[in-house]
Amino acid sequence: MDDQTKLALTAMRKILRKTENNSRQIMRDTGLTPSQLIFLQMLDGAGEQTAGYVASRMGITQATTSALLQKLESAGMILRRRGEKDRRQALLSLTEKGQAVLQIAPDGAHAKFQERFSQLENWEQLMLVAALERVAAMLEEGGDEAAPILDYSAELSAGS
Repeated sequence: MDDQTKLALTAMRKILRKTENNSRQIMRDTGLTPSQLIFLQMLDGAGEQTAGYVASRMGITQATTSALLQKLESAGMILRRRGEKDRRQALLSLTEKGQAVLQIAPDGAHAKFQERFSQLENWEQLMLVAALERVAAMLEEGGDEAAPILDYSAELSAGS
């Protein structure tokens, strides 16, 4: 293996380790996965939102949204009510418990990345996105869809 390959693999391991550690920290502090925390953050201060709107902002599927809703609602962190005009529509809002969890939640890797990424010049952002997409394509074996959320909680709980 050449030196540049070793450097690239080391950088990827650092990214994976950081996101895994961040997921563990969020789970310890809040009992939530990063995806669940981000879902709550999307509802924070926004009043009632539809599940579809939050899902589209997070870049997740309807199935993932349903699973998140079920867990957050059963934990008492969100309130779901049916729309008055369209009964098929689910309107979501944070409960007091959900707001309290957001107060103690640490800044996740997503927030840190977003803050630092937004400070880069546009050309630097484009270059990084292109490089990361290229790495993802090199590792791809099939049509695995990925949401823009780094969440290792499923792997963590399976390994415990």
